[in-house]
Amino acid sequence: MRRLPPLTALRAFEAAARHGSFKRAANELAVTPTAISHQIRLLEEYTGLNLFERQVRKVVLSDAGVKLYPVLRDGFNAFETALQLLGKPQARRRVIISTTNAFMARWVAPRVADFRKLHPEIDLELHASDQAVDLGSDVADVAIRYGRGPYPGMVAERLFTDWFAPVSSPQLGAIGQADLDQLPMIDFKWTHDHPLNPTWNNWFAAAGLPRNERNGQLLFSDEGHAIQAALAGQGIALLSLDLVADDIAAGHLTQPFGPSIPGHTYHLVRSAGHIPELHVDLVLEWLRGQIHGPAKPSVWPDEVDNSTQP
Repeated sequence: MRRLPPLTALRAFEAAARHGSFKRAANELAVTPTAISHQIRLLEEYTGLNLFERQVRKVVLSDAGVKLYPVLRDGFNAFETALQLLGKPQARRRVIISTTNAFMARWVAPRVADFRKLHPEIDLELHASDQAVDLGSDVADVAIRYGRGPYPGMVAERLFTDWFAPVSSPQLGAIGQADLDQLPMIDFKWTHDHPLNPTWNNWFAAAGLPRNERNGQLLFSDEGHAIQAALAGQGIALLSLDLVADDIAAGHLTQPFGPSIPGHTYHLVRSAGHIPELHVDLVLEWLRGQIHGPAKPSVWPDEVDNSTQP
């Protein structure tokens, strides 16, 4: 015989953990925030553990809550999927993912086949733009934005911060910083100016070297084109090591010398105005898993958007 706490307590905890809010959980389950708090207290008494850390105007999952949440989330998702399969055949679902041109081409698109194996019933539409899209419209369901945040009115989860370093085709034979004098410098324009953009100027400052362009500069309006120029052996480029990781591993590019300098941060964002449907949530889980497994969401306050790219 299974010894389980009341289902109402488990549902209350899962909803509160997913939303990061007792109030939003209450709205979803059509009860009061006090009722949600009561059910979670019952679950904490049953387990003998504190599942949330109560802070001023917000609640955050405790270490025990972080461990319990994905188990319940996956269980409820499995219940919903099974019930849907028992009913009438469902129409195919579509999820639109928006991100920058370079990140879409170099990171998202190569991984789509993996998602289709996991969820062949869901279609992905990939929207690439270096301008931020309105997630409150029908343009996109979720976005991967590159910048420093915050993202007002969005639920944002940090994915990773990338690092930039000089890379070039091994055919050029670059092995040290002195080779910069002999090679054209490949560069691209950033969509938004920011003093912490990982530019050649900032790289030279980090390296303690004066900037020189003795062999000229090849400037692109798109980061992806700069990557292609580096692959073609047209010079040495300062590029995101995450976006060219596969090319370096395959020997198509080499990182001949340092230093590496930090870029900005990729965030997985969605509108805070509504609860994601199951098919959207499955896409969110897949994107998280491509980096580091499930992450705890946080709602950013309505502040000025200082992001550098979408």
